[in-house]
Amino acid sequence: MTDKDKGKRFPLSLSSLSEKPPRSGLAGQPQRHVSRVVTPQTATSNAAQHAKRAGIVPSPAMKSNASMKQAMPVSSPSPGRTAPLVSDAIRKAMTARVAQQGVKDAKVLAAMDAVPRHLFIEPALASQAYIDASLPIGYHQTISQPYIVARMIEVMRANANGGVLNHVLEIGTGCGYQAAVLSLVAKEVYSIERIKGLHELAKANLRPMRVANIRLHYGDGMLGLPQAAPFDGIILAAAGLEVPQALLEQMTIGGRLVAPVGDRRQVLQLIERVGKFDWKTSTLEDCHFVPLRPGMMG
Repeated sequence: MTDKDKGKRFPLSLSSLSEKPPRSGLAGQPQRHVSRVVTPQTATSNAAQHAKRAGIVPSPAMKSNASMKQAMPVSSPSPGRTAPLVSDAIRKAMTARVAQQGVKDAKVLAAMDAVPRHLFIEPALASQAYIDASLPIGYHQTISQPYIVARMIEVMRANANGGVLNHVLEIGTGCGYQAAVLSLVAKEVYSIERIKGLHELAKANLRPMRVANIRLHYGDGMLGLPQAAPFDGIILAAAGLEVPQALLEQMTIGGRLVAPVGDRRQVLQLIERVGKFDWKTSTLEDCHFVPLRPGMMG
């Protein structure tokens, strides 16, 4: 795929995209090495606070990737949605806030700026689309808060390969939002959802956007996707008490897996595969996700 083609991954204007209905979340395992604890994620802002921040000037990092800026062109709002929800200012304010919270990767920030989060949630919640909060998407699942989506992708990209991600696996497709962001930083994105209704919802959300490099699968995420392995990046959108061994074995050597781990208290973990039988684990920060479940739900 050429750079020119990448700029056309999201070829449709927002006015041509229809509204979308409701949407999920992953795992982790203690390994041999645990490193330092970094800053906890910040508290959720409410809609009023976010509106006041709409005047924030985007950081230079947000402007650095011109092709991504054009990947999801914004024009007039979709039918039934108010103009401020699709304005450049509101989405840029969200991205600026994510940068202020510590995310520095310019490519990740540009991807967050390009994907319209409001198109992945229920219209009734559209007014909250760009606040730093997880939101319900149906089936007792959530769309993750913008900061944690950006943070996890940034950590996964900080690999020894200069941030290159050829094959990425996402466990917990949910509404498809994180997969859309991943599609702008990875060559191929494979995403598994265990809940049939959410799998169908993600397909419905992503289909009009014509994203060519996402492969959606309905199945048990705890088993991974051995037929497409190995992966140089794996992200879990739900928290387990440990990361399933199957996922560890589907990583490339040098690959990175980012997952929430824990029960009542959850932490974000980075697991790096450093050898054929060796993994290194680092604890990053506190987080909160829906629980990782085995099996499939029709």
